[in-house]
Amino acid sequence: MEKIYPVPESQCRLIKSRAETVRFLLDYSKALHIREFKGMTIENSLN
Repeated sequence: MEKIYPVPESQCRLIKSRAETVRFLLDYSKALHIREFKGMTIENSLN
């Protein structure tokens, strides 16, 4: 576990994000589909 978190928690700072940014990322992740076909990775965005 020590190697997973190299920076002590007391030295980390939280950042604030706007609701619009969170909504954009959630909508994008719902629209993005990644498929593997014959050794190729295909990314398809449904928008």
